[in-house]
Amino acid sequence: MAVTLLLDPSGAGAIAVQQSPLAELCACLHVLDEPGHHPASARWVARAHRETDGGLLATAAAWAPLWGAFRARYLLPLSPGPRRTLAGELREVAELPIGDFVAMTVQALIGKNGAVPALSLGDDMLHRLRLISTSRMEIGARLRADPEAFRGELLGFLTAFAAAAFDAEWPALRPDLDRDGALRERDVRRRGALALADLPTAAATSTPDGPVRIVFDKLYAATARVHPGRPCLIVPTVHGRPHFVIKHYPGYPVVIQYGADEPATPTLETVRRRLAALQDPTRLRLCYAILRNPVATAELATQLGMTAPQVSRHLRRLREAQLVHTHRRGSVVYYQLDAAAVERLGPDLLSVLYR
Repeated sequence: MAVTLLLDPSGAGAIAVQQSPLAELCACLHVLDEPGHHPASARWVARAHRETDGGLLATAAAWAPLWGAFRARYLLPLSPGPRRTLAGELREVAELPIGDFVAMTVQALIGKNGAVPALSLGDDMLHRLRLISTSRMEIGARLRADPEAFRGELLGFLTAFAAAAFDAEWPALRPDLDRDGALRERDVRRRGALALADLPTAAATSTPDGPVRIVFDKLYAATARVHPGRPCLIVPTVHGRPHFVIKHYPGYPVVIQYGADEPATPTLETVRRRLAALQDPTRLRLCYAILRNPVATAELATQLGMTAPQVSRHLRRLREAQLVHTHRRGSVVYYQLDAAAVERLGPDLLSVLYR
């Protein structure tokens, strides 16, 4: 499955790099709720627990579904523009039409991205939320009782938590975000829409007369058109790594939040191919044979009691799964296992699922 963005090739006026203190604040709150998957943020998590009032930490845990895997759309930039302050972004959330606010909240609670029909908080929806978790049902019930009061409480909490645990962190993050953002901006000016193809899990296709299609490997399917009236905002994050977030709520900019300076992670298809390749007992024997030293096909055939063509077929599967290195000496090709790729397979799979 994939999320596909359709853009004019030039990308002129339709792509912008944008810092967002609100998005980074909510990335920090997510890290606080799931610290095990964010070891690089361990120091900030420890400081937050040490220096933040217990009541604020308890409230952060209660609101956590809003900045979980399906983060509420209003916790990322709602409009393009110059560098924003946290207060300015919170003010935009406060001014959001209450119907959109409710729908975006429900969307986060049920774990749904993209276009959604008019979402209401009737008994059926509360029952659905209860089947997901009691905490989500409780948030839904509070939202249904008084949406405006709910929004006010949420904004009040975000303001208080930022003052206690984020405002001192934000200036330290800005240089990394500025540096990465400047590189992205330069790439957008030079390559237009194709600059998006360098983001994690992305691939690009285009036709002479048609739009550029940027396809992101995600665990759901959706298509969104990007144009100057509905731009794509690229938001770098430090504490949001390794997650890769795409939001495309109707009527608002498409937002992509990606890890600044983050090394490329494999696609779901690559991980699937690697797992499939390693399921075969013969290929496991090959991996053992080429783990420590590079070995030629003919020698592998001798060691494993197979024909050279049989060995070649298995090596091709390992090569397609990006699990081996090859190098040539004269007419002989040697194969060696990419031990690091095998070692990362567990964390890589987890990272793909966390997206």
